[in-house]
Amino acid sequence: MPELPEVETVMQGLMPVMDGQRILRADVRREGLRWPFPERFAARLTGARVQGMQRRAKYILMTLDRGESLLVHLGMSGKITIDESGAEPPAKHDHVVLDMENGTRILFNDPRRFGSLDLVPSDNPEAHRLLASLGPEPLGNRFDAEYFGEQLKRRKTPIKSAMLDQKIVAGLGNIYVCEALWRAGISPLSSSAALNPAHVAALTGHIRDVLREAIKAGGSSLKDYRQANGELGYFQHSFKTYGREGEVCQKPDCGGEITRITQAGRSSFYCPACQKTP
Repeated sequence: MPELPEVETVMQGLMPVMDGQRILRADVRREGLRWPFPERFAARLTGARVQGMQRRAKYILMTLDRGESLLVHLGMSGKITIDESGAEPPAKHDHVVLDMENGTRILFNDPRRFGSLDLVPSDNPEAHRLLASLGPEPLGNRFDAEYFGEQLKRRKTPIKSAMLDQKIVAGLGNIYVCEALWRAGISPLSSSAALNPAHVAALTGHIRDVLREAIKAGGSSLKDYRQANGELGYFQHSFKTYGREGEVCQKPDCGGEITRITQAGRSSFYCPACQKTP
């Protein structure tokens, strides 16, 4: 599933061709994806002008001039592509097609239909059930070592599970959690409550760094993910631990071997030699 850097990259790709533009025509080609689309979905989009875009966790919010915002979640296989010619015919799994006044066509494609699109009131989007319980953004001012430490000391769950808890920090996913823990030298098996302030401060910084680097690289393309212009992301070439089971750890003078374990049904990749349990 696309994580924060991938969603941010898609949004940044859409902004130049959608922000400030009117949707001349919305072609809604099925009744819904993971959940049904809202009533009169095509009519409520047609004629609306996009007045701004923002990312919240793994969601994109497009503010419209009608008091509503389009909430977009890519799910496991969803992708949004830009057809600058405006003439590309919709493909089999292009479920929502938006023709913009600048001649650009925006296509939401989702073969497995685990994504979602909805309309939410622009004056209170955080009340939506998908956004209501989200924690602070990891790249925002509310997420710092003090806040993170307060959240962790209350929990006896493994640090990997705590970092994936969207109520603690919004938008982190399995890939970037593994990479941040490797950089911090912390085992994913460590108890959240056992981390001292120095551990928490280091981990907070590495979370921010790895996310910024991934955004700059256009995200990570492992299966279905593409940027809005159709290109692949390339941060996967910078992975130090994720997907590198059996390879030699790349930390200088470590010599350990990357291991894969399963935690809460997800694969955790780490180096037992240099990632320690406090």
